[in-house]
Amino acid sequence: MEHVTVQGVEVPAVGLGTWQLTGRECYETVSAALELGYRHIDTAQMYDNEEQVGRALADSAVDREDVWITTKVTPGNARRDDVVESTRESLDRLGTDYVDLLLLHWPNPLVSFRDTARGMAELRDDGQIRHAGVSNFRRWRLRRAREKSTVPILADQVRFHPFYTHGALREYCAKVDTMLTAYSPLAHGGLLDDPVLTEIGERHDKTPVQVALRWVTGFENVATIPKTTSREHLRQNAAIFDFELTDDERDRIARPSYLKSTGLFLRNEMGI
Repeated sequence: MEHVTVQGVEVPAVGLGTWQLTGRECYETVSAALELGYRHIDTAQMYDNEEQVGRALADSAVDREDVWITTKVTPGNARRDDVVESTRESLDRLGTDYVDLLLLHWPNPLVSFRDTARGMAELRDDGQIRHAGVSNFRRWRLRRAREKSTVPILADQVRFHPFYTHGALREYCAKVDTMLTAYSPLAHGGLLDDPVLTEIGERHDKTPVQVALRWVTGFENVATIPKTTSREHLRQNAAIFDFELTDDERDRIARPSYLKSTGLFLRNEMGI
């Protein structure tokens, strides 16, 4: 597995996203991912699956120290004391003494990030988190958070795919040595049969999904956490580092479209 290195920290470049995975399905998917070599698992308080993620890790043959675990604090827990208390509850559900990365899941306009960061700093000082970051922060919010934070911001996790390319944020993250973690890298399923990706994939003997993930991970400081429950797709999602896309191919893949991106997001949210 390839790694992204930011601020001297190595993070597996491809992880498993667990949004909308709950119960037995979550446990079995995480277990399969660990068995297949995944060492980066992403969860959140809002996902209501931290317990299943923790059980899968505890039941696996993989040492806790070898797995990068990210969880996220809900915006309603953004105040310092709530950050500390809710994260400790997350650790109990996960069955671990620490998480590698703790993110604020969404901005909370009613709480200064300075207060959130103080809670994260307390957790870091107590050894309960290794690193801190944010999620769904646009460039200006990330810049402001970095200015206010009492703890280094290691990552910003955002929706990122060929139709939603976050050029300004991506460039800023590279400039300040911050990881951009791409969720929904397959555009909520909208890229599964994309003709451009299909054509390029045939040239490299890869699936459209593998081409999309290779495009995402080809950027500086970018990791990704695609979600799938299929064992075969888990295997394919990790097998993307044995080929390179040309500059021309990368340019063809990137087709920013706010309208298309939003439509695919809403279709997924509404189950259409």
